[in-house]
Amino acid sequence: MLRFLLAIIALLTYSIFVLATFRSVQADETRWNLLPDQLPSGVSPSNMVRDGLLRSAENCFQKNLQRFEQLQSAEQIYDYQQFLKQEFLKRIGGLPGSSPLNAVTTGQISRHGYKIEKVLFESQPRFYITSALFLPDAKRFAPPWPGVVILCGHATEGKLQDGYQRGAALAALNGLAALIVDPIGQGERLQILETEGQKISPTTEHTLLGTGAITVGWNTARWMIHDGMRAIDYLQSRSDIRGDHIGVMGNSGGGTQTSYLMALDNRVVAAAPSCYITSFQKLLNTIGPQDAEQNIFGQIELGMDHADYLVMRAPHATLIACATQDFFDIDGTWQSYRLAKRLFHRIGHGRSIELVEVEAEHGWHPLQRRASVQFMRQHLSQELGDIDDPAIEPLTADEMQVAPDGQVLRIAGAVSAFDHVRTEGDRCSVLRSQKGQPAEQLASQVRRLAGIRELNRLPEAEVAWLNGGSNDSERNSPNHLPSIENVRISSLILKREDGTWIPGVLAEPSIRPDTKVTSRSSETTNVTCLLLEEGLSACLNPEGEILRRALVGQIVLAVEIRGIGQTAPSGKHWYNERFGINGGNAMIAYLLGKSLVGLRSEDCLVVARWLAQQTGSQTINMVASGEAAIPALHVAALEPGLINKLELRRCLESWSELTHTPLSVNQVAGLVHAALPVYDLPDLAALLGDRLTMKEPLDGRGRPKLSESGTVLGD
Repeated sequence: MLRFLLAIIALLTYSIFVLATFRSVQADETRWNLLPDQLPSGVSPSNMVRDGLLRSAENCFQKNLQRFEQLQSAEQIYDYQQFLKQEFLKRIGGLPGSSPLNAVTTGQISRHGYKIEKVLFESQPRFYITSALFLPDAKRFAPPWPGVVILCGHATEGKLQDGYQRGAALAALNGLAALIVDPIGQGERLQILETEGQKISPTTEHTLLGTGAITVGWNTARWMIHDGMRAIDYLQSRSDIRGDHIGVMGNSGGGTQTSYLMALDNRVVAAAPSCYITSFQKLLNTIGPQDAEQNIFGQIELGMDHADYLVMRAPHATLIACATQDFFDIDGTWQSYRLAKRLFHRIGHGRSIELVEVEAEHGWHPLQRRASVQFMRQHLSQELGDIDDPAIEPLTADEMQVAPDGQVLRIAGAVSAFDHVRTEGDRCSVLRSQKGQPAEQLASQVRRLAGIRELNRLPEAEVAWLNGGSNDSERNSPNHLPSIENVRISSLILKREDGTWIPGVLAEPSIRPDTKVTSRSSETTNVTCLLLEEGLSACLNPEGEILRRALVGQIVLAVEIRGIGQTAPSGKHWYNERFGINGGNAMIAYLLGKSLVGLRSEDCLVVARWLAQQTGSQTINMVASGEAAIPALHVAALEPGLINKLELRRCLESWSELTHTPLSVNQVAGLVHAALPVYDLPDLAALLGDRLTMKEPLDGRGRPKLSESGTVLGD
């Protein structure tokens, strides 16, 4: 016992000495930036992840264009339409079934030349839609009238917004019944009522809904498309409206909804999306991915671009309204129009698609509204010529109010879209518990959904020692790395085949411990891989883990996988800071049919394999925190022969948590599309058993989970 105590005292004394030595080095975090200011691809490290995703997207664009050019016959085009429609519906999770509309008119208002009925109906049971139906003067235009659904852009006020009211009134003044519908998250259909002093924008709410929806295989577009279809159902239920003469038009986010609805619903005779149609190639290289409903899982890989929304509805009448100075790139608009028009011509309907452009910025400008109404009048009423466009008096908020208390969620028994996600998440949990899967079968499903290749299919990484070659004599620590007695610290970069650079620091005790593991139960592995969200600077500071672990004889490799540390994106967050700095890149990966979780998991695998080979160890230990935790959990569950033990810090406890958390924080980077019908994070944890240690697990809002006594779990 005395000899043991003396050894402990000696180790503590040595540790204090080394800590003092390490602290003598100035703590300047910039010194640990190992990557050059510009990578060989010509981008900065902070743009590396985005640049790699855009290269993958560009490959898809070129491949899809070649396939598009092969569509020559009417039969080929028809088959292509049907294929895309089926895939579209599958990738948003399908649509809810039919149910009674239970429509009620809650008020009427008269204006000169038209009247407005305020209509409340249900697109799903107790899922309410607020709308305003602008009807023509029956003395001037005898009913039944053609009907037009007007879908609103991302205006917080929804149908109350001045431009949408003017478009509806203009339609009614020219003999068309026009129904303006509040989208979810706007007008009287907020799905999160103001809480905790927060006021949530429509794009933020749509993406919060999309966050939980992704886990069950749904998309925010699912609600919007279904609501639009039920709006058509409502128009067709009225005897004063011609159900076989239906049009759809909308601007910006309403242009998105119009594009989706016209592509999927054959009842739409005429469609006029405004200020939305461009191309993904232009979109991603200018403003980047939009909010949740504008990104369908894997659609770039599939080949479903903006031009395809037009092609899917051929030969029906379509007008693209656009603006020269729109942030939806006008060159992409003309490119999509040209591609689609060629296919319209191939089936003999080239005149069914048109384009109108206004010299203006983004918006539903008077010229676009007039052109859209003229187009509807031509194809729904078979009337040409000029239209009446008098001054219009918009309704006030009180006049336009449809729901009794101004918000549908205040109606007794009302349900929200977030309720739908929670119910589906709970259903998935029950089905998983009833089904059960053998570990091997589950691992195969996890690989497929997350997009993680087997280890033997991953190319070896190229290794570049920043402080010399691979020989021991060439790997002396450079001046900017700390020099610590009995510990050699080296810096390196692992270069992956896809152009990803992974910087790292390797700390090796001069006297290596026995790294060989003869059996899992022996637990003698002394090789550790650190994947910390805090980055290398946190590992290398005086209290950092590299030093602490190396001092007790461990070989330690700390790395920054893609999107962490020096390769973390810089600048503006994607829509809102609550979606995390990597949210935008995660959404580009989503459009490609990938997950950032899968890409990062493969980074972890390549790194872990290299470390095992470098040290001669059969297995290694892994420690991961924050955004690196979910990828590390996948790796350890899928490759038990490579990862001995795993320690997770500040990891989301379960994806199911997100289906119960409308106001989630920083979760987009950790999502896998349609995971919950097959597995959840605790299912992966169960595969590890006692090889897993969880510290400070997080809830869906990024806060530490607390025990019943109020203490932090895993502390």
